[in-house]
Amino acid sequence: MSLAILKSRAQHGTNAPPVTIEVFLSGGLPTFSIVGMAETAVRESKDRVRGAILSSNFDWPQQRITVNLGPADMKKSGGRFDLAIALGILAASRQLRIADTNDWEFYGELALNGVLRPVPGVLPAALSASRAGRTVVVPATNASEAALANAEVLPAMTLLELTAHFSGAGFIEPVGSLEPDVGNAQEPDLADVKGQEQAKRALEIAAAGRHNLLLIGPPGTGKSMLARRLPGILPPMSRRDALDTAAVESVLGNALDLSRWRLRPFRAPHHTASAAALVGGGTDPRPGEISRAHNGVLFLDELPEFNRNVLEALRQPLEARCITISRAGRQANFPACVQLVAAMNPCPCGYLGDPANNCGCSADRVAAYRAKISGPLLDRIDIHVAVPRPAMEALRPDTPPAEPSRQVAERVACALALQLRERGYFNARLDGDRLTKACRADDGCWKMLERAADRFALSARAHQRILRVARTIADLADTDVVDATHVAEALSLRQLDRRRH
Repeated sequence: MSLAILKSRAQHGTNAPPVTIEVFLSGGLPTFSIVGMAETAVRESKDRVRGAILSSNFDWPQQRITVNLGPADMKKSGGRFDLAIALGILAASRQLRIADTNDWEFYGELALNGVLRPVPGVLPAALSASRAGRTVVVPATNASEAALANAEVLPAMTLLELTAHFSGAGFIEPVGSLEPDVGNAQEPDLADVKGQEQAKRALEIAAAGRHNLLLIGPPGTGKSMLARRLPGILPPMSRRDALDTAAVESVLGNALDLSRWRLRPFRAPHHTASAAALVGGGTDPRPGEISRAHNGVLFLDELPEFNRNVLEALRQPLEARCITISRAGRQANFPACVQLVAAMNPCPCGYLGDPANNCGCSADRVAAYRAKISGPLLDRIDIHVAVPRPAMEALRPDTPPAEPSRQVAERVACALALQLRERGYFNARLDGDRLTKACRADDGCWKMLERAADRFALSARAHQRILRVARTIADLADTDVVDATHVAEALSLRQLDRRRH
């Protein structure tokens, strides 16, 4: 009888709980069993592991093989444990010696010929392994991803190459920690948008306070262009935020684009997307678009065309900045700290209020179209601004160039830095006493807000959001006190509140 114990980690959302792989060889008829709530893909590893061991010129033990994946009450899925199981069998059968297995963690799916295939969720696992002070062994394809975690990484192409390294017959060069340069991919420039000065101003305010934004206008007025340029005026992500964002892509098994390291993600799902695609779901919970946009921008074009149930599913994660997906016997948490930008036409035909086209929509059709966006969801959008058709003069080739994203980004960065320095939060997250203390508004501001609340029947949430936007406008002006001009501009950026009355 002999026993080998190795370390690995499971994947639950973006968490990587530890798993202990115990391989026990005993007398009796040759059998191979895996216990410990292993799902189908894990149980099927028996055939993959046997083929890989024989293909690597090792002997298959003619004994009773029992593999326990502990803890026993946690579900394990995927092929990520193949490598640890194979090494455990070789160690237990004394064909391989691994010194101090407690210092290592192993991940990788095995092909029948012993080649190591990449597995999803390596980055969260490597981050946890790094905190535990262990070296991670991963397929070579996953090496750069694991190296982002500041862990020592041993990349292997095949099972045979890895066993040669442990036996001293070969050597694999470890990969040290990787710190990519700040992404140098070109973002679309705000200077490309001709005219639309009010909408550009609203975009700058939204970026400077991390406010949600709704753009309303006829087709072809530049709503999508404006939204696509928001990441270019936001400051780069911190290393921690970049790792959190990359962890979501790692869980999905997507290759990380290091050319966009620390650049804000921009996700624009089609309006036919389901609730599961947008917020995440599935029998084995997977992150949705709102999590893939974590620390970046989620853009919903043609907002009223989305299914109402899909839009309602956004309400809770927009407030909580995370999403919990619960299934029978399983629960997964995913981050969802996003800046929502949405675009819509003013009516079903798109031309209400457009001087260049006639609108044929009745008042009832317009009301029904706008009613597709519920009041609670609209209350979670701080700014809704009109994007009218630009004047032809603004489109002339000899028109002076517009302000580039670089200059706007400098003002946005200063405003965001001021908020973190003075309050510890971005303005979009201020509420209650923190908001009242941050605003320090005079009596004129409060009276203006009271009149607006009475006239437009503003909810308490909308009232707070106007204050937050006014605070951001004051920050851009580098002033401590919120005055009437700041509140007036914030009120002008609540178009749908005014149009309902």
